[in-house]
Amino acid sequence: MLLVAGTEAALYGSSLVGLNELWYKDYPRSSFHFFNDNSEWMQMDKLGHVTTAYYIGRVGIRLLKWSGVARKKAIWYGGMLGSVYQSTIEMLDGYSSEWGFSLGDFAANTTGSFLVIGQELAWNEQRIVLKYSFRPTKFANYRPNLLGNNFQENMLKDYNGQTYWLSVNPSSFMCKETKFPKWLNVAVGYGANGMTGAKQNPPYFDSSGKQLYFERYRQYYLSLDVDLTRIKTRSKFLRTVFYSVGFIKIPAPSIEFSNGKIKGWLLGF
Repeated sequence: MLLVAGTEAALYGSSLVGLNELWYKDYPRSSFHFFNDNSEWMQMDKLGHVTTAYYIGRVGIRLLKWSGVARKKAIWYGGMLGSVYQSTIEMLDGYSSEWGFSLGDFAANTTGSFLVIGQELAWNEQRIVLKYSFRPTKFANYRPNLLGNNFQENMLKDYNGQTYWLSVNPSSFMCKETKFPKWLNVAVGYGANGMTGAKQNPPYFDSSGKQLYFERYRQYYLSLDVDLTRIKTRSKFLRTVFYSVGFIKIPAPSIEFSNGKIKGWLLGF
């Protein structure tokens, strides 16, 4: 347990020091203040906070259980790691003149932690899993400094290409004798498109001087998914791989509801 706690503390401290040097150091400081960004990016950034806190919590619980910590302590202490870590970053934002402490982000962090904690306490497993998917979009080309200069940055910054999923495992709510595939999930997703600015898009003009307009709209999805962690295998390597990439939504047939239209996708991602 001491090894795990020491490692977590070292990673926590070093990452915050590094973040301060790489990000906040070059921006002017201010007195602590709040910042309301709840209307930005059609709330896609908030779902990012929820999902990040959720997965940090999953890893935290797993590590503390592995180290021998009592079940409830492991769940509460490990499950809150994501919220604590991200809320510390919010505190740094609160002292930066460029940003501020976001109560919306704080609420999103807490939601992600409680989602993982609540399921562990109730079922001792995760029956409702948060997942993420991404596809490149054209919008990053218009604002690469904001939406990313390459694929890796786009995955983190271009909210137009991101989709966040709530993936539910039906078999876990059924009797043990059910023949419903234990690895098959049903997922509902949320995304947004047409965004080149946080609240509104700045004006753009093509080479002929014609102004370009990008319509901002929300996207809702219904799809199938696979819970890789429920696939039985004797291979420790495969179990590790399945756990490591389990946050990614598996491409599957999907229905999209957006902008007053219904679309079907053979491989919704």
